[in-house]
Amino acid sequence: MNVDAIRTVAVLGAGTMGNGIAHVFARCGYDVILRDVQDDFLVHARGTIANNLDREIKKGKIADREKSKVLERIHTTTDLLEIARADFAVEAVPERLDLKLSVLRDADKLLRPGVILASNTSSISVTTLAAATFRPDRFIGMHFMNPVPVMVLVEVIRALQTSDETFQTTMALCERLEKKAVAVNDAPGFVSNRVLLPMINEAAFTVMEGVATAEGVDSIMKLGMNHPMGPLELADFIGLDTCVHIMDVLHDGFGDSKYRACPLLRKMVAAGRLGRKSGQGFYNYPQQRG
Repeated sequence: MNVDAIRTVAVLGAGTMGNGIAHVFARCGYDVILRDVQDDFLVHARGTIANNLDREIKKGKIADREKSKVLERIHTTTDLLEIARADFAVEAVPERLDLKLSVLRDADKLLRPGVILASNTSSISVTTLAAATFRPDRFIGMHFMNPVPVMVLVEVIRALQTSDETFQTTMALCERLEKKAVAVNDAPGFVSNRVLLPMINEAAFTVMEGVATAEGVDSIMKLGMNHPMGPLELADFIGLDTCVHIMDVLHDGFGDSKYRACPLLRKMVAAGRLGRKSGQGFYNYPQQRG
């Protein structure tokens, strides 16, 4: 499918990544079908998008009159059948293989044969996901960065089966979204998480071993390495459970002990200290509780 033929985009999953992806597509003029399994998820997603649009207005990124137009382009639904009219689809459900496979298989049955189906997976093999569909040549990974409306990068991951046409159309679509697309081949963690997560993991080891406090580690990386956010602050932002999951993907995929998840991370996850989303991780976030 040519990128010019894409007018309506389905986004499967209205969580943090899904509503961000819907926001960006709608802001760039696409009609969006945002689908999730419960109405309250969709209400929350629309509220988040509205708030993020307000931030963009305050920063002068969009005009005030654009907010209503963007929101009008987003149609929310719990009815999966509605995605059948989409010209492109992006899956953005939580990072669980069983859930992704279920959603992708259902979507694959409804989408027209020529439509590209993309996954926003941050770690799962795109080749494995593609093989579960009847359109493996029209399957691709689009790893958006969080927060999607702010971050410019999209990792575009080619499955072993991805056709050149699918790849080129997806790269061109990223340009239409005013994103910087970087092409990578399918491998555990791709590039972003293969490089980032071992750093976060090592930072956790330094805290566990008493080398420095979390504040000390983050200060060294921010002040000494010019990182905008320390690795443990970033781990809290990502979610410590997600960090452990990605380390497990790397460990399983490469079979190398250097990717063993830090025991401190596992202990914190077992205690329910997941970072910002739970109110406590390496730091406390009292405003996030409840």
